[in-house]
Amino acid sequence: MENNRIIPPSELIINEDGSVFHIHLKPEQLRDNIIFVGDPGRVDMVASYFDTIDYNISSREFHAIAGTYKGKQLMVLSHGIGPDNIEICVTELDALANIDFKTRKVKPEHRTLNIVRIGTSGSLQENLHIGDFVIAEKGTGFDGILNFYADRDNVCDLEFEKQFMEHTNWNKTWAAPYTVNADESLVEKIGRDDMLRGYTIAAVGFYAPQGRMVRLRLTDPKLNEKIENFRYNGKPITNFEMESACLQGLSRLLGHRAMTVCCIIAERRLNNANTDYKPKVRKLVETVLDRI
Repeated sequence: MENNRIIPPSELIINEDGSVFHIHLKPEQLRDNIIFVGDPGRVDMVASYFDTIDYNISSREFHAIAGTYKGKQLMVLSHGIGPDNIEICVTELDALANIDFKTRKVKPEHRTLNIVRIGTSGSLQENLHIGDFVIAEKGTGFDGILNFYADRDNVCDLEFEKQFMEHTNWNKTWAAPYTVNADESLVEKIGRDDMLRGYTIAAVGFYAPQGRMVRLRLTDPKLNEKIENFRYNGKPITNFEMESACLQGLSRLLGHRAMTVCCIIAERRLNNANTDYKPKVRKLVETVLDRI
């Protein structure tokens, strides 16, 4: 984007109080280290570990609390469910960091954000069990959002995409999948021997796009089987969730660092699920807070 371009109000909506449209945060409220969670209620759980609280703001599914944890300035923000909400959050956080709200122009100096998403996920391999922690070293999006942005090829693993589409005989009526690596420096910082590094599918929905059939039939009933059998450089796809690819893709395009780490709460191949997963997620939150 040209730095001298004036971004019109219809393209970046700023509320009367000076906050950005959806997440209702002001530029001075932004923190460089950000934890993403899907559930607005989980924001309070994460913030319960903070030593101090600076603000607590809610708007729709977007709930933000900022404060300090062991001397570190942090904020936690809920994004709701799905990649479309991730696009809103990442775009508006970047605007807070890199757009001058008075002139509506890009600031001359870029500010880089660190974003770690903590989520839940279903495993696609039998050696990955309920309670395990998995980093989305690669996130593959089924939603197609990144395909609307110029230069998507510059941040995507094009060979992975090609091999994946060939292996699955990808349906031409679906959005083309895109694959983006997590930020390597964040993965090294957060990931230890207590976290598996895997290839993650970020589905565009919870039911049919993840092979679940309730009343409606699936276009390709064998898609999950194809995904489970796919190998890239000898490594399998490990798990399903819904947001990692869009988060990692938009962050790379905008010059931010992002990654996703999930707690496994379902074993898809064994048809097992655990709804009492909160203690494990709490442990994951504690781990990320200590390492971010």
